[in-house]
Amino acid sequence: MIASISGEISQLLDGQVVVNVGGIGLLVNVTQDHCLACRLGQKKAFHTYLVVREDLLALYGFETTEERELFIHLISVAGVGPKIALAALSALSPEAVRRAIAADQPEVFARVPGIGKKTAQKIILDLQGKVQPMEPLEAVSHMDEVDAEVMEALTALGYSIVEAQSALQSLGKDEEGDAEARLRKALQFFG
Repeated sequence: MIASISGEISQLLDGQVVVNVGGIGLLVNVTQDHCLACRLGQKKAFHTYLVVREDLLALYGFETTEERELFIHLISVAGVGPKIALAALSALSPEAVRRAIAADQPEVFARVPGIGKKTAQKIILDLQGKVQPMEPLEAVSHMDEVDAEVMEALTALGYSIVEAQSALQSLGKDEEGDAEARLRKALQFFG
């Protein structure tokens, strides 16, 4: 098992980077945000997970060990492969994944491209009890409902899940308001 690598970024591809480690270029699959944060020639470290299949050896890299652990949990669910797990981690923050599982919200996963309703429900069923949120659910439950409404409205307006999540994160957790007020403020993030 390759637990981590660090080296210089020599090539940027769509959702992948090539990291030079001791004269060897390793192709590492990463989340979209992580890929966008990488620059050619930059020294970068990745927490990694090696997927070994009959016809495939693929290395997946993550910024934190928490992301790697969530990836491992997600691919343990029948019907969820590494690409879908990586798509989920590209679209949702680790805390959003944890809260969706703990709060029994399959609709959060169903918004991720490549995950249907049945797979989303299977993720929730298989991972409840294995994955816990960092914050108590009572503290975030009201905001989750409001933010879910705002997220749904933003994606209906054509923004990607990642863009909608960035706008919501820019608002902060302390900022109160109903869904309409938070939507207006989130739209200002794009303006």
